[in-house]
Amino acid sequence: MDGTTLKHTAQWTAGLMDTLLRVLYPPLCMVCRAPGHDDLDICAPCRCELPWFTRGCRLCARVLPEGAGPVCGACLRRPPPFDATRAAFHYGPPLDRLVAAFKYRGRLAQGRLLAQLWTEALSAPTPLPDLILPVPLHPRRLRERGFNQALELARPLARTLDIPLAPALIRRVVPTPPQQTLRGRERRRNVRHAFEIAPVLAAHPPRSVALVDDVMTTGSTVDEIARVLKRAGVERVEVWVLARA
Repeated sequence: MDGTTLKHTAQWTAGLMDTLLRVLYPPLCMVCRAPGHDDLDICAPCRCELPWFTRGCRLCARVLPEGAGPVCGACLRRPPPFDATRAAFHYGPPLDRLVAAFKYRGRLAQGRLLAQLWTEALSAPTPLPDLILPVPLHPRRLRERGFNQALELARPLARTLDIPLAPALIRRVVPTPPQQTLRGRERRRNVRHAFEIAPVLAAHPPRSVALVDDVMTTGSTVDEIARVLKRAGVERVEVWVLARA
């Protein structure tokens, strides 16, 4: 049996197993436990209730008042070091419960659902970035949590858009306290000098990258990473987040 036949056989077997699992364990809505819709673990009414992202600042994705221009006042006064932010959702119910279950209780099934919804809602930017970089966790935090939520969300985006995923090119080198426990200025101080890039990226910086994270609140983390990347010679840094708080 040649390599092509083996590949097709493996794909057919995987498809059959997935079909059997769906028959034995049909999808249930992770929000209300009703039957899932469209082969997803969320029902149609709950999917409609998700806080899909509508309109925000082109640079930081803050909600803009009706009639405002494309850039918010804060970014006009102090432009961020990144060039654009793309969000799939606003951060609110019932999405916040799914994110919390995924991120803090290790419910990877919720993470898969969030990634599926994000991928389906994704409109590909033009031109595409050269690399996707998930926001890294410090090794100590990674051992505690067991997974990097940004990496789990980034994988299907990279596959869908056919963009190389490069999680090892940016590292968190300072074990900072969790950002959600801090206020705005404290968050900025907390992540200062917390990241470094791999030598290969410094030697051959890509023209453009997309930073992927789960939730953007003050933007302090992606601010700091974008500064590091720009100093290394990256021309354009976009921030792609599941949700904007």
